[in-house]
Amino acid sequence: MALPYFEVDVPIRSTELPGLEGVHVVTGQAGSRSAAVKAAHEVYDAARAAAEAALEIPHGRPDGWGACGYRPGWELDWPAAKAGPWRSPYSWLDSSPFEL
Repeated sequence: MALPYFEVDVPIRSTELPGLEGVHVVTGQAGSRSAAVKAAHEVYDAARAAAEAALEIPHGRPDGWGACGYRPGWELDWPAAKAGPWRSPYSWLDSSPFEL
């Protein structure tokens, strides 16, 4: 049986523009909330290390966790990270057709 997908929401703040803050979202499969936060932190650290070494960012792990990029100048508050079941980013839309 496949593991459930989790969403990990990590509060972020800009180190360059005071007052600018948001949430960094990472998704993938895990057996628990704590395992999801651990996996998210691992892929973020791997992306940061690769970017700082001018190497290609590792994209996908077999468990679905991965990073598409890294943006310097942001500090992530890992102790405040929250994990829960992943929900479609489009769930707030109604089902009527729309154009992008």
